[in-house]
Amino acid sequence: MEKNEPLIPKHGGYRNLKSFQIAQLVYDVTVRFCNRYIERCSRTHDQRVQAARSGVQNIAEGSQMSDTDSKVNRSTSPTECLYAGAAANAALVLIAVAVSLLNRQLAAQANAFEKEGGFTERLYRRRKSRRNT
Repeated sequence: MEKNEPLIPKHGGYRNLKSFQIAQLVYDVTVRFCNRYIERCSRTHDQRVQAARSGVQNIAEGSQMSDTDSKVNRSTSPTECLYAGAAANAALVLIAVAVSLLNRQLAAQANAFEKEGGFTERLYRRRKSRRNT
């Protein structure tokens, strides 16, 4: 141990952690997605936004608590395990948002196919229209 090195390392720089940055991004994307595609007064909207917010908050609060929770030998503390859990929760929220977007896209494509047909049908209509003019 060096002379100037503190016994307990300083923590709280959670904003520089990749897990915090990803959790913050997931939160921002989740809020935008929910505001656009889910009714704001629905329980689903609230649950998704709260889950994303809790991922961000868990990392921030865990980082602030970890300066007294970590052992000197730097073995994994319970608070540092919380980081991993928060990052996993953020990833799960992002996956749920992606699945919802994919389901919406597939439904929209199916609807468009029923109304307008596939590429071959549209090509045929265009050729037929051109022949008639």
